[in-house]
Amino acid sequence: KKGKFIIQRWKRMGKIVSFSNQKGGVGKTTTCVNMAAYIASTGKKVLLIDIDPQGNATTGLGFSKSTLKKSVYNVLIDDEKVSDNILQTELTGLDVLPSNIDLAGAEVELVYKRSREKVLKNALEEVRSNYDYIFIDCPPSLGLLTINSLAASDSIIIPIQSEYYALEGLSQLMNSITLVKQHLNPNLDVDGVVLTMYDSRSLISKQIAEEIKKFFTKRLFEIVVPRNVRLVEASSYGRPIMMHDPKCTGARAYKALTMEYLSREEKKGKQA
Repeated sequence: KKGKFIIQRWKRMGKIVSFSNQKGGVGKTTTCVNMAAYIASTGKKVLLIDIDPQGNATTGLGFSKSTLKKSVYNVLIDDEKVSDNILQTELTGLDVLPSNIDLAGAEVELVYKRSREKVLKNALEEVRSNYDYIFIDCPPSLGLLTINSLAASDSIIIPIQSEYYALEGLSQLMNSITLVKQHLNPNLDVDGVVLTMYDSRSLISKQIAEEIKKFFTKRLFEIVVPRNVRLVEASSYGRPIMMHDPKCTGARAYKALTMEYLSREEKKGKQA
């Protein structure tokens, strides 16, 4: 009984997961938004934090970053509470701490703050117990915004596009994670690697997939996300794919990926 209570209590503390890759255009935001949406659809409470100045996750959930006055910027720079800057999305159970145009200057402004690498980590303590999962969409670089995300996170999910250049940045990415573990967050773990924009007709896609599988072995998710125009459309309409076209191949892939992820999480919980 005591063991069960500990597991349940841990789940209520909200697992913090960064979606990160130093290479842009790999489906990072698409993966973060859609996994968050599908997890929320199972009845869990999810907070998505858009810490990327490009604000694609914010617009992908139906908000205009150019008009928002509430954002993660106010939390990082003005020391405002996370709870005062959260917005509810149209999907029950999914909240967002959005990005806005002010975030572009946050990288420089953070340099002058005390414990600058852990500003987000400290701020999230206020709301962590309100959520089952807190997903962070990181910028495609290893600046202070990404470092704040990794320092605050329990784990990381790495979306990788199935193309040659993805392999080139892989060792650099893993080296960055190692440095964060050594100096800021020794408990940071890699939850898994998601193969995105997969073209089953392309020989190079298959070859890259095999190389990534050799590199990550069991950490690579079995479900791969195919190239799908409906996923691009959903982002432009400001809706997760499950609300735009739930029957398309992209939607089916992200739903299956989310179920695979939750299954892995359940197994971890039983082993704890």
